Amino acid sequence: MIAILAIAAYLAAGLVITLRLFRNQEGSKLPRVLGLGLGFIGVVLHAIPHYQNLLSASGINMGIFNALSLIAWTITLLLLISSLSKPVENLGIVIMPIAAIAIFLESRYQTVHFLTDQLSSGLTIHILVSMLAYSLFTLASVQAVLLAIQDHHLRQRHPGGFIRALPPLQTMESLLFEMIAVGFVLLSLALLSGFAFLENMFEQHLAHKTVLSIIAWVVFGTLLWGRYRFGWRGQKALIWTLSGFVVLMLAYFGSKVVIELILG
Repeated sequence: MIAILAIAAYLAAGLVITLRLFRNQEGSKLPRVLGLGLGFIGVVLHAIPHYQNLLSASGINMGIFNALSLIAWTITLLLLISSLSKPVENLGIVIMPIAAIAIFLESRYQTVHFLTDQLSSGLTIHILVSMLAYSLFTLASVQAVLLAIQDHHLRQRHPGGFIRALPPLQTMESLLFEMIAVGFVLLSLALLSGFAFLENMFEQHLAHKTVLSIIAWVVFGTLLWGRYRFGWRGQKALIWTLSGFVVLMLAYFGSKVVIELILG
């Protein structure tokens, strides 16, 4: 029941944000705080069943749908907190429905992949920093797509519709590269903590994760260098951002899909 309420709150929040963005007759009268408030309600409700599914006597269950739900919850929380001080709530058009789908999958399909309940503090830090890095790069990817759409409309001299409701292009670009820069720092810390606290990072299903994470780190590092050195923006920034995001998601979810869903 709580999961259903969380899904409803997320979908309602996404709807309110969409109506406000597209300036429909109904949406123009909806206050900004309504969408954020519904989002925070969804985050609180989401945490209750997720906590019950995540923790058990056997340890922490990081099955693929539990992991997806945890990342979706983290992404949504980061988005809402950031929206209190920055104009990024429009990303909720994509993020809120994804969070609702994550809750449904976690509630409907049970997958099991237990971590020991006696994690070291270093390994706990590694997991938390990795989750934050994944979450920020997810937000950056959605921001990059929205920025590319905005840039295309402005170049075609069609600034009407929802484009008019977005922040200025320069602000959107600054927010994108702020997300990427912070995510890059977190990913760097995640890799360093992984080498420091994980034994045999290149063994036991960790080799591909390590290699793909390093490739993603190189991609995002190159993007930041290109932005600083050559002023990369627009389509080039979109391609590099999405490429790094896909590689990073494959590093974590690719193996879980094969091991837990296909082989399992």
